[in-house]
Amino acid sequence: MTASRETAGSGPAPAWVHRPPSLARAVTAELVERIVRGVHPPGTPLPPEPALCEAFSVSRTVVREAVKILQEKGLVQVRQGSGTMVTPPATWDMLDELVLSATIAEDESLTILDDLVVTRRVLESDMANVAARLAGPDTIDRLRALVDHMDELVGDPATYAESDRAFHDTIMRASGNRIARAVVRSLEGQVVNTARYMGRTERALCVASNLGHRRVYERIAAHDPEGAAEAMFRHITDAWIVRRSGTADPVRLRR
Repeated sequence: MTASRETAGSGPAPAWVHRPPSLARAVTAELVERIVRGVHPPGTPLPPEPALCEAFSVSRTVVREAVKILQEKGLVQVRQGSGTMVTPPATWDMLDELVLSATIAEDESLTILDDLVVTRRVLESDMANVAARLAGPDTIDRLRALVDHMDELVGDPATYAESDRAFHDTIMRASGNRIARAVVRSLEGQVVNTARYMGRTERALCVASNLGHRRVYERIAAHDPEGAAEAMFRHITDAWIVRRSGTADPVRLRR
């Protein structure tokens, strides 16, 4: 029995087999991590249902629900006669919380976080462009107040970060682009509390970051769309580069 369990799950059953609220979601989370880690590589089948049932001490119903969720996330494909096959990473839903967090955890090169930052700056620079055209006096006053307040918070990185997010969200709201804002908020929400994304947070970096915020605010206040877009693009890039803890060259940030 032990040998079969190790073959199916590549290790002993985890602690959550003691009946968490949702067994199917718990099994899904474990299988997502194992697929991302390469325990079950792309192009290979998942272990059959009986083996997974034994490995995780759950019923066939739970395993089938977990496989269904994996399929919805793009990690597996059920093929008649071939079993459940692990799919290539290109098909994975990278906006999914489990998939993204597991991929970030395994990505020593920080490529995934680099791509997240690239996505943020594309969307936010465009929203800054629109905000510079549409922002009214109330929005401009709020941006100025946030920048001034952040100057006072540079010695308190945690509180500074809250105002930082409020600054960016004010601009996104001013743009009126609800879809782009939702994408950015979803991505940020999944990584904002992770050490790899937050990186270094000392006072000098907060000072430098707020200089970038002030440049963005000034261009929006001047109703300069191109200047606001460029200031936001540069701010997001520079802020990430100084926080970034990896040793690999961030080539994907270059433009």
